Amino acid sequence: MDDILRFALLGLGLGALYALTAHGIVLVYRGSGVLNLAHGAIGMAGAYVQWELAVNHGMPYWPAVACGVLTSALLGVLTHLLVLRPLRRASTLARLVGTLAVFIVLTAVAVKRYGDSLQLVPGKLPTRLLTIAGATISEDRVWLLGIAVAVTVLLHLLYRRTLFGLGTTAVAENEHAAASLGWSPDVIATGNWALGSALAGLTGILIVPVIGLSVSGLTTLLLSALAAALVGRFSSFPVTLAGGLVIGLVQSELTRFGSGVTGLASSVPFLFIALVLVARGRALPLRGTFLDRLPALGSGTVRPLPLAFAAAVGLVLVGVSTPLWADAITSTLVLSLIILSIVVVTGYAGQVSLAAYALAGTGAFIAGHAAADWGWPFELALLAGVLGTVPIGLLFALPAVRTRGVNLAIITLGLGTTLETMVFQNTGLSTTPGSDGIAVGHQTLFGISISGVDHPQRYAAVVLVLFVAATLVVANVRRGRTGRRLVAVRANERAAAALGIDVRAAKLYAFGLSAAIAALAGVLTGFRSTSVVFSDFASFDSITALGLAVIGGVGFLVGPLFGAMFAVGTVGARLGDWVLPGLSAWMPLIGGVVLVLTLVGNQDGIGKDAGRPAARVRNRLPRKDTTEAGEGEPAAVADVSRAAPIALHVRDLTVRYGGVVAVDGLSLDVEPGRIVGLIGPNGAGKTSAIDAVTGFTRAVSGSVRLAERDVTRLPVHRRATAGLSRSFQSLELFEDMTVRDNLSAACERPGPWAYVTDLIRPGSRPLPGHVLVAVREFGLQDSLDRPVAELSYGERRLLAIARAVAASPSVLLLDEPAAGLSDDETRELAHLVRRLAEDWGMGVLLVEHDVDMVMSVCDEVVVLDFGRRICAGTPAEVLRDPAVRAAYLGDLEPEALA
Repeated sequence: MDDILRFALLGLGLGALYALTAHGIVLVYRGSGVLNLAHGAIGMAGAYVQWELAVNHGMPYWPAVACGVLTSALLGVLTHLLVLRPLRRASTLARLVGTLAVFIVLTAVAVKRYGDSLQLVPGKLPTRLLTIAGATISEDRVWLLGIAVAVTVLLHLLYRRTLFGLGTTAVAENEHAAASLGWSPDVIATGNWALGSALAGLTGILIVPVIGLSVSGLTTLLLSALAAALVGRFSSFPVTLAGGLVIGLVQSELTRFGSGVTGLASSVPFLFIALVLVARGRALPLRGTFLDRLPALGSGTVRPLPLAFAAAVGLVLVGVSTPLWADAITSTLVLSLIILSIVVVTGYAGQVSLAAYALAGTGAFIAGHAAADWGWPFELALLAGVLGTVPIGLLFALPAVRTRGVNLAIITLGLGTTLETMVFQNTGLSTTPGSDGIAVGHQTLFGISISGVDHPQRYAAVVLVLFVAATLVVANVRRGRTGRRLVAVRANERAAAALGIDVRAAKLYAFGLSAAIAALAGVLTGFRSTSVVFSDFASFDSITALGLAVIGGVGFLVGPLFGAMFAVGTVGARLGDWVLPGLSAWMPLIGGVVLVLTLVGNQDGIGKDAGRPAARVRNRLPRKDTTEAGEGEPAAVADVSRAAPIALHVRDLTVRYGGVVAVDGLSLDVEPGRIVGLIGPNGAGKTSAIDAVTGFTRAVSGSVRLAERDVTRLPVHRRATAGLSRSFQSLELFEDMTVRDNLSAACERPGPWAYVTDLIRPGSRPLPGHVLVAVREFGLQDSLDRPVAELSYGERRLLAIARAVAASPSVLLLDEPAAGLSDDETRELAHLVRRLAEDWGMGVLLVEHDVDMVMSVCDEVVVLDFGRRICAGTPAEVLRDPAVRAAYLGDLEPEALA
């Protein structure tokens, strides 16, 4: 019992430090909306400055502490002003990678200056032993707990009672409104960056006497702090303190009583992260979620002759290279494979994963044991490592079903770190007797020696061939049906689901394929020597890999090669040493600086610029005419195909948001070939009704049926495939695609085997006849190959409806399709909607504020007010209803609305 209490008290001291670090993260997030993943590195810098001044220059302890804290504060201000402020209009991915760039730069400088060996640093807090309830602990743990509580109280009062705190809250809630009241968001953000980073420095200085001073030790403190900050929702200091204390307490107890399981105690922060994020996550983003402008994408087009020529030249260069250059080529290509895995999951699918090296290590682990324990040859061990890692990649993908963006980055980094500590650092699992890793011996391929030790050129040639093959697989995916689905999910999950795309399956596929490619890189890394050594697979190296992916161009197939050039041991480093001896030692720092410059100057990376000369040449060549048929088929021969005659029946549908009833017992029917209007004042619940009918919002009661089929509990994509399609008030087009690809994503219904066949032969078919008719009807035949961003607003409106029609629905729900259109455009749209009902046989539910349009095209009109149906009938009946005129139409005479 004394041990339990003693370790609990020790854990409270450690948890206090977690909470202090988390407070700094919360400060930055509250003040600027940025999740600072460089927070641990900034604290590390302050701790090293204090140690340097106190130990090497004889400065008194407390002045050295002040200098360390001020250094961290200055680094925080510079991070905001030089990196994050230029990125304030950039995507969430760019801002996240901006903080990762600072992390890379600071750790590179620290490793270059101090190495990464552990330094024992004495503390200044009292260390005499105290006995509390029979348990003996060091007094410094009590002081740490007291400091954490005091800081929590001060911060709570600062942000509740002072003008600075109120200004921070105002800017966080509505930046533009706060600015109109005289609050400068930039000044507020700078102040919070300074204060939060100063706290990081103070925490770093306080914690090094407990855990020792090292670069990796202080930077990995980030996960524990993030877990505490997540518990506090990045806003509440008292709750963050409680979260930190609980994490520290549980870790400490597991250190004592769970010591038989390697890495169990250090995995506690991740468990908190996983539980919190998954519990709070959503399968689809909420309506109104801000859609980022993501990095540009390549087309995935492969030119066979240039590719064959480049591969042949590469093999020749490998054959004539020295062993040192062959090793550099191998390092470049395996790192390029790691980055290629990031292109799939982050570039194509938009899922920010920081697990590349953990998955690479998993592949090496499985293949290593297959070779060492079962004597499998290289070919089979490689296959086992690649295929065996795919299920692990799917496990990493499970959080992506309910989380995304920065939260997903945190959870994948936590998963990777847990895997590293519990498996890779477990000597019982990751070593064989007499070796510093898993002994796999010298490798042969089909009986030919390819040992990376004896024949580095041969090994490099094998790696080159496998890299080209993996790149071709990814190119096939990008050009095919699967690629369109991944890019649709990346661009807009809500719109993708509304078209029948299984968002969950797309994410799982992206993670699985990415895991396979990362595992390939891991096996090739581990088997290049006679032992698989797991120090090559540090989880935090995934941060650097993501940065290199952004430098090269995370959406381009050539990006991995460009990005890998900025890493140690690669061809780029060898060339650097050739130009300027000793330059390779500075490659991590150079890579970090280049990443910052890339983010500020060209977020699309080097890969986009590299493809421009070839694109200009292709644009000058004569093109085959591509009409609206897509393959030279004349659209005029296509006829309208009638929709399957399925009616929509909504009964007693109720939707609540907290205590607010948005839709109250709504019932309506939409029969085939008929148009039902749904009108009412702003806030009446019209869009909420559409969201509930299509599955984006869960109804608390009521039912939705398509003919006799109850779809009330079906997910969005299954309702769409059952015949229910919709447009969005905010359009929500796939901005990364052309008009043709938007339509193809809607009308393609590939089976599950397409995910496999597209790896080898990308499936792509001409637009079907009904889509060609829709293209002609909506006047988009001359815009099929234009990017969506180039369309006018009116054309975008028409494309949104045409895309919904392309999904071949029986019932089409249109949410304010005429918003922003001119009178002439609205009349033309009304004519098109009428034709969808009469000629195509669709049932249409129309939500629209333009009363003229509603009354001119609808067969029936339903009126909502405060979520409740107050009238239903023909347009003439609705116009005469006194309750409708009082709630919505005002004093307008029916004649004025006819």
